[in-house]
Amino acid sequence: MKISATIITFNEADNIRAACEAVTWADEVVVVDSESTDATREIAAECGARVINHQWPGFAEQKQFAAEATTHEWIFSLDADERLSTELRHSIEELRAADESTLADGYSIARRAFYMGRWIRGGGWYPDRQLRLYRKSRGRWVGPHIHESVKMDEGARVEILAGDLLHYTTDNPIEHRRMIEERYAPLGAQKMLEQGKRATSLKVATIGPATFIRSYVLKGGFRDGRAGFTIARMAAYHARRKYQILKKLQDDK
Repeated sequence: MKISATIITFNEADNIRAACEAVTWADEVVVVDSESTDATREIAAECGARVINHQWPGFAEQKQFAAEATTHEWIFSLDADERLSTELRHSIEELRAADESTLADGYSIARRAFYMGRWIRGGGWYPDRQLRLYRKSRGRWVGPHIHESVKMDEGARVEILAGDLLHYTTDNPIEHRRMIEERYAPLGAQKMLEQGKRATSLKVATIGPATFIRSYVLKGGFRDGRAGFTIARMAAYHARRKYQILKKLQDDK
């Protein structure tokens, strides 16, 4: 079982060395960079990665381009701000030692976020399963705008792999809010518009409080203290902004 690790980047000079070091066990590391203006490509090359500069086409398209640029059948996709838990590393080692004919076609991995100084357990942020280890002949990256994922072929077998992807997401609520405002809410609204979803004034008014209750109470965000409260508040803001933008897109048509 030979594995190609892929990482897509843009101005990830602060993260790329640690990301490359997290996958030194892979048979090759391919970094696809979308024209960074910092030292991302140079650092990745120093770490032994094969670096490809490729203009940004979107998350799913860039990750699919990276997969197609690899040498081996098995792909392990890592984001620049992610690392592997010891348990996950051991799980991958066990797969590599197994008879390949016994392996599934893809493996889903829980992702745990580090936010405001703590590992998050609730609020809908965990286990946040991601299909990141897969046979590239049986799956491909899909997804409009945001929330890209690997779609496996019909009949492909997917199993859960023990261990966590450790996600060092933004630790700053101000930066978190800026990302929602500039990226996630506009892209989410565009996705909803393309899916034929509609926003009403009532929906805009009620979606925020409903989302807060779901995150903080129903999904156990209260267990994460101040971080859980902030996550619920940001989730509410994100939901309200998406519907506000969607309503404006509708009204402007």
